[in-house]
Amino acid sequence: MKIPTLPFTITDWKKVEPTRHPGDSGEALWRTLNIGDLRVRLVEYSPGYAADHWCDRGHVLYVVEGELVTELKDGRSFTLKPGMSYQVSDHGDAAHRSTTTTGAKLFIVD
Repeated sequence: MKIPTLPFTITDWKKVEPTRHPGDSGEALWRTLNIGDLRVRLVEYSPGYAADHWCDRGHVLYVVEGELVTELKDGRSFTLKPGMSYQVSDHGDAAHRSTTTTGAKLFIVD
């Protein structure tokens, strides 16, 4: 990931309109800032959310609130709580997908 040329920029996430993304269950609300090929998001998963796809995209993901379970396609599973993060490159490991029973708020850069 390389941050494109960009002046100092402040984002008031409350003013960024969310888009809804249904999962296999529940939904995700994405507040997204696109800067060239870089995507910065504040994402909220509803309680009971389960992703509807496996993802191979690289991310830096930080858990702000709630609890997130990230499963890798090879069977490994990781539980992340507030203050925890994961980092993975594009196709850097087995594909991943996330679920949450409690709901979660995440800050994601990819």
